[in-house]
Amino acid sequence: MDVPVCEQYLVSRTIYSETTFQEENEKTELVQKSIPQKLKNNCSCTSRTAHLKLKQYFPVLNWLPKYQWKEWFIHDIISGLCTGLVGTLQGLAFALLAEVPVGYGLYSSFFPILTYFFLGTSRHISVGPFPVICLMVGQVVLALAPDENFRIGNSTFNETQIDYEARDAERVVISGTLCFLIGIIQLVLGALQFGFVVRYLGDPLVRGFTTAAAIQVFISQIKLILNIPSTNYSGVLSIVYTIIDIFAKISKTNLADLIAGLITLVLCLVVKELNERYKHILRIPIPIEVIVAVVATGISYGVNLEETYNAAIVKNVPSGFLPPVAPEVSLFSQLFVPAFSIGILGYALAVSLGKVYATKYNYEIDGNQEFIAFGVSNIFSGCFSCFCASTALSRTAVQESTGGKTQIAGLISAAVVMISLLSVGIYLEPLQKSVLAAIVISNLKGMFWQVSDIPHLWRQNKWDTAIWLFTFFASLLLDIDLGLLAGILFGLFTVILRIQYPSYSSLGNVPGTDIYKDIQTYRNVDEPEGIKIIRFSSAIFYGNVESLKDGIKSVVGFDAVRVFNKRTKAQQKLNKLLKKKESLANENGIKGNSTTNEDAESDDDMDTYGRESLEIKAHDLNMQVDWNTEFPIGVSIPVVTIHSIIFDFGQVCFLDVVAVDCLKGIFKEFQRIEVDVYIAEYDDNVFSQLERCGFFNDAIKTDLCFLTIHDAVLHIQKQKKSCSNSSVLDMTSQVQESSQVVELKKIKEQKPSVSAKSAGREV
Repeated sequence: MDVPVCEQYLVSRTIYSETTFQEENEKTELVQKSIPQKLKNNCSCTSRTAHLKLKQYFPVLNWLPKYQWKEWFIHDIISGLCTGLVGTLQGLAFALLAEVPVGYGLYSSFFPILTYFFLGTSRHISVGPFPVICLMVGQVVLALAPDENFRIGNSTFNETQIDYEARDAERVVISGTLCFLIGIIQLVLGALQFGFVVRYLGDPLVRGFTTAAAIQVFISQIKLILNIPSTNYSGVLSIVYTIIDIFAKISKTNLADLIAGLITLVLCLVVKELNERYKHILRIPIPIEVIVAVVATGISYGVNLEETYNAAIVKNVPSGFLPPVAPEVSLFSQLFVPAFSIGILGYALAVSLGKVYATKYNYEIDGNQEFIAFGVSNIFSGCFSCFCASTALSRTAVQESTGGKTQIAGLISAAVVMISLLSVGIYLEPLQKSVLAAIVISNLKGMFWQVSDIPHLWRQNKWDTAIWLFTFFASLLLDIDLGLLAGILFGLFTVILRIQYPSYSSLGNVPGTDIYKDIQTYRNVDEPEGIKIIRFSSAIFYGNVESLKDGIKSVVGFDAVRVFNKRTKAQQKLNKLLKKKESLANENGIKGNSTTNEDAESDDDMDTYGRESLEIKAHDLNMQVDWNTEFPIGVSIPVVTIHSIIFDFGQVCFLDVVAVDCLKGIFKEFQRIEVDVYIAEYDDNVFSQLERCGFFNDAIKTDLCFLTIHDAVLHIQKQKKSCSNSSVLDMTSQVQESSQVVELKKIKEQKPSVSAKSAGREV
């Protein structure tokens, strides 16, 4: 098929090895700055530097002066009002997960927004409680302040009761201290530029983890919907014990709470589905949580569900703000490990969601600054007895879908929460906890649907599927903290496995081009005659050098060490036959007595010879042999059909010392059997690493390295073509000059005996 001229390109240039390229192109010497110079440059303070640093640490100074008040402000007001109403109800509901009084959920929906407005780089996320994070906080709170620690005796009725006031006060201290410590950890990581740590929380890992956490949340809220007395479990297999406990006590279900919870759940799910399906028509999503909460509160107050049906209600919603309190520093040692995992996960969830909207609206998220923003927010919130802040997917979706443009919408939503705290909150006291639990479960719908990731991931990447499933089951059975850690470690383990067993392929040339592709993948590619081109798709280091050797053997079809050992043994045998004149030729071939028991050693016995001794003996032999011809009886030589190997290092990003030593050995092994080895498509850093590790010497020169595969192929073909005629003449003269070789030739020219014919050659 004719190709238009405009879609072709022609190149005429020198065949570039590393040496010829260096001769024509001089490298630029990079001068490394000393530590004092770096400190001087980084610590110098000018008015411009101070201004840039101020904008960096207070991103509000970047976008607020550019705020379009006429176009954006009305949208932010509407978005803030809707998000504030939803945030108020979610704050109350998510406090149940954190195992603290529901009023503290309102504090946690208010204070973090104030600081994030100035320090955050995302303009669309709604800062506040997130169900998974609240569940993790609740498990820490339950572990340090279980009900058993607050039991008090009742002599009148001869039974034990729980001091709920003391228990709740202790749990508030623990959650506030945990929030404060999380903030310190996040702030330190941000100051140390550790924003890259979120890269180790890959999307399959996070989605598997959040799906398992959603199931944990669902199980914990079922207890509230049923309103049954149950024990709070934490630790390994806690979900199993909780399910067993629920079924054991299910006969004690409160029907009023169950009916209210189920109605709320159905209404919320149906309306949320309608909001999603008709979002192009509905300018503002229907705030179903707010509507249901108001109606349920009115019914509960009018019917007096608490006294009539013993329903569990919110009861106490604080009015006004609490004074700041200092964290309990003595708890830091017990809280550090969970604080670290919660802080990293909360940051990862917020940044991941923030990047989605940043991409959609064409602005950037600074990972390190987000660490600082959430760190300061959690430190500030911890002083006001809040629990850890992140962002909720549903609340953020409301803020964005209702037209929110900037964090001014977040400030307005905080103002709505503040109004609830100051005046409206007290009217929510008759609200049933089962209604709040149903609101929590309805917000988990998106996380449950993540199970559909599995078939899709399986088709795309089996390793990612394994990470998803492992993290899911580990988080479900080992508890949230241990599950997340196990998932991270398993993810790193899969990376090690993939690097340890890298893929390799044999390449061929697309005719008429300088393109080389896998011969097993494409039909119209041809291997250059006598040349094997091997591509490696991984870094080479001490963990995968054995896989590298196995891959080379698989592609070339023989073991270079084995070939060398057999050739050396064959030379010894032939030399012995010639010297002792035990191999006599006649018209019928070679006599049967030409082979002794010593001479007829098996091929496997040849490999038992030490490599060093074989090399020494080989140097003592001066005969020249064509190794691809027939030999006398008892000598079996593997056939080597190639004369050159090219290693494509285009996908090799680094080499360690062990890998370089291994490559030197590979070069030596192939050079001993007269197979030349070349390197092509290497990165400059890889070549520099080879130089630093002493790879190049008298036997391995930089001339063996080529900038492209095609350069190497053309060089080999040119070299073989120019040397072919002279090699034939040299071989003839050498044969004439050597009496031993003449006698060997006479032996070969004789008709071989039946036994000699039956002696095959090993391939």
